[in-house]
Amino acid sequence: MTSTAITGRFEGKTAVVTGAGSGIGKSIAERLIAEGAIVVATDISAERLDALVTAVASERLRTVSGDVAASETIAAILEAADGVVDALANNAGIMDAFVPTAEITDEQWDRVMSVNLTAPMRLTRAVLPGMIERGHGTIVNTASEAGIRAGASGTAYTASKHAVIGLTKSTAFFYGPKGVRTNAVAPGAVNTNIEAPFNSAWAGERLGPIMGTTVPAPAEPEELAAAITWLLSDDSSNVNGAILMSDGGWSTI
Repeated sequence: MTSTAITGRFEGKTAVVTGAGSGIGKSIAERLIAEGAIVVATDISAERLDALVTAVASERLRTVSGDVAASETIAAILEAADGVVDALANNAGIMDAFVPTAEITDEQWDRVMSVNLTAPMRLTRAVLPGMIERGHGTIVNTASEAGIRAGASGTAYTASKHAVIGLTKSTAFFYGPKGVRTNAVAPGAVNTNIEAPFNSAWAGERLGPIMGTTVPAPAEPEELAAAITWLLSDDSSNVNGAILMSDGGWSTI
């Protein structure tokens, strides 16, 4: 069961959503549009963004395709937002095929860190000056159950999401007094099309029993979007530096 969009909650505001072509990001973009925002949706897949445009059919939706870790993509995002970003959902992310430390390649490590950590840092860095100048802004990072425990993914993904939580808390600490709130949502399993194969026999042996017995049923992307849009909205005005677990209770096990 998902909540209903609150009409007008983001009226007159511009929001940026990364990884908006599918899954949680698509649901965030759709929810923000329904609540009145101008949304700059970005994704590495132009085809997925085209499908989003068709599905949403709103003149308030703007799209930017490209690698969100690349400086030219960030510049295009700011241009599409006309230089004003009131809310930022750093949602884009990739998995690591559950590869443990001894089996990680440099290429795997660098790519996971680039998308999951460097990209949200760079985009946050890009929007902060405007938010600080206006004295208001909200940022929500999509962390993960893997940001608080070891047995939820491979090493690179786990390290990246732990770092996202650190990025969230540090940004909240430094810029809360400037009117900018930064929080994170940490999902457990979610029904999305993100690729998550087991590319390690040892990972399958080690994690398989955990995944089969303790992980709650997957959530729907709309459930995560509801939590994220709440944190992006003024309804969460007293929340800063929080890590909201949205994992069906997995973190309590």
